[in-house]
Amino acid sequence: MLTRNRKPRRSPLPGTWNLQDAKAHFSEVVRKAQTEGPQRVTVHGKDAAAVVSASEYAKTILRKHKGLTGAVLVKAMQEARRLGFKIKPLRTYPKMRPPVTFADDDP
Repeated sequence: MLTRNRKPRRSPLPGTWNLQDAKAHFSEVVRKAQTEGPQRVTVHGKDAAAVVSASEYAKTILRKHKGLTGAVLVKAMQEARRLGFKIKPLRTYPKMRPPVTFADDDP
C-alpha cells in the first residue's frame, strides 16, 4: 500500500485564512480587518492577498501619493526651465507627410 508523506499541518497564524475559509466566512474576514488589522489570505499555503479596512487603505494611498499632483509636475517643469534645463520631447513628428511616389510614376 502506498502512503503519502504529508507535512504536518501547522496552525495558521492569527489573521491568516486559506482561500476556501475566507470565501466561506467573508463577512467575518472583513469585520476582523476593521477591528484587528489586515487579514492575509493564502492559496496552497502561500500569501495571495490581504484584506484591509477602507480607512487603512486610504491612509496608505495618501502616504504613497502625498504631494504628487499635476500642479507639482508643472511647478517642477517651470523650475527646470528657470534653471536652464531644456526638456525635449522624446520623438518629433513631421508636420506634413512626404509625398508618396510609385514606380509607375517615373518616366
